[in-house]
Amino acid sequence: MRRLLETSIIEAFEAKKIDKKIKDKNGQFFQLTQLIEKALSESSWNLPRNVKKDLRELRDLGHRSAHNRYYLAKKADIDKHLGVYRESVEAFLHIAELL
Repeated sequence: MRRLLETSIIEAFEAKKIDKKIKDKNGQFFQLTQLIEKALSESSWNLPRNVKKDLRELRDLGHRSAHNRYYLAKKADIDKHLGVYRESVEAFLHIAELL
């Protein structure tokens, strides 16, 4: 889920030809936290209200799952975020004109 969210954000920036905004000085894409902050502050699109409100919460779920060796996300942890997760990924894919 984390990887799909990252990829959909990158696709949106690339489609708008503004991907340099999400790359470091070596041309590498930022990690999830910076990608989300850049996506939320991007003025060339208007994200849905729910996406703006909950994108950081999705980030935190991804961080816990990827970086906390004692945390293993369960179905119940993910299920309560499925609606906004889908809405978020679809928003970025629409921006990228992939949907």
